[in-house]
Amino acid sequence: MSLAHAVMFLALVTGLACSVPGSFLVLRRRSMMVDAISHAVLPGVVVGFWFTRDLSSPWLILGAAVAGLIVVASSEYLSRTGLVSGDAPQGLIFPALFSAGILLITMKFAHVKLDAHSVLVGELNYVALKQLTIGGIQLGPEYAWVMLGVLAVNVAVVVACFPALETTTFDHDFAKVRGLPVRGLMLTVTFLTTVTVTSAFYAVGAVLVISLMVVPAAAAALFARSLAHMLWISAGFAAVGALGGFWSAYVIDAPTSAGMALFYGLLFAVCLVVSRWVRARPTRPRPPADRATPIVRPA
Repeated sequence: MSLAHAVMFLALVTGLACSVPGSFLVLRRRSMMVDAISHAVLPGVVVGFWFTRDLSSPWLILGAAVAGLIVVASSEYLSRTGLVSGDAPQGLIFPALFSAGILLITMKFAHVKLDAHSVLVGELNYVALKQLTIGGIQLGPEYAWVMLGVLAVNVAVVVACFPALETTTFDHDFAKVRGLPVRGLMLTVTFLTTVTVTSAFYAVGAVLVISLMVVPAAAAALFARSLAHMLWISAGFAAVGALGGFWSAYVIDAPTSAGMALFYGLLFAVCLVVSRWVRARPTRPRPPADRATPIVRPA
């Protein structure tokens, strides 16, 4: 598999994996959580490298996941106190963690290929270099298969819990009345988000992972009529954004992650214009009540 196709495959799978939890975050108006987690995982990565001295070690992902869960737990605690509300808890926590990670890199690991630029925009092309080869056949980037596993877990959980997730997402109070485990479902979505963001962070960085999570779901929300439709449309937009963004960056010889993030932004702008145009079209007027077809009742 050529490098271009390997990067394209990795970008596509990562985009699809991020689109699943992204839909629930957008519907619950918690998109800021992605930004918080994607920046807060840095100190977890640095601490993991501190102990292993290996940038490819799975302990880095574990450390990043722990850092992401710390942000989520701390944000939930601050929200329950009632002292801060909305997205303010995330804004209070993740800048400190991100800054701590930058300081650790600068002071301890300046000689290692782990810098602020890679953290922000990722190393998609570099990650795609390591191919999975079985029986002499190259099956694509190793990390693409990691993200494919994350995608499979996300889809499996959503399919298994879809009715309960749908009820909890759209009517929190009704879900409580029905006796659904509202808090457990919310924690499940949060856990999936943390794992997905943490896994994608290694390939696409803190900036692009926000686009992958939020933009397809936000664009899908402009057209979808149900949660199921939104998940499918979001996956479609994620695929279009990943493929279109990669090839656009490839043609103009631009950084892959930055090109993809820009393409996702343009994709949302186009969707916004189209949705407003569709809603502005005049609809066919209904016939007056006196001209309506009478209802014939049986004698």
